[in-house]
Amino acid sequence: QVQLVESGGGLVQPGGSLTLSCAASGSTSSLSNVGWYRRSPEKQREMVALITMRGGVRYADFVKGRFTISWENNKKLVYLRMTDLTPEDTARYFCIADSEGDFYWGQGTQVTVSS
Repeated sequence: QVQLVESGGGLVQPGGSLTLSCAASGSTSSLSNVGWYRRSPEKQREMVALITMRGGVRYADFVKGRFTISWENNKKLVYLRMTDLTPEDTARYFCIADSEGDFYWGQGTQVTVSS
């Protein structure tokens, strides 16, 4: 079992920046991938960014160089640095972890981009 707890969401103005954090605990020694998804009332759940334990990264096309994912292995923290935010980025952001084929989700943190 892997437990995931997100933090860092909030209200930000268009063009602003925000960093999300996710703390992983439990059976973290068998993690293969961690990352972020998001969901909004207007859109289905969509992948935002993923990172493997070897450092490989994958981003959704809509990120367009604005977001950066990172993994701090000694602390078991995954970050999502988001810049140049737009109202279309408004969503609930979920931390995910893949461990030996099992998929885990956090409770999510709300990001609202509005003036």
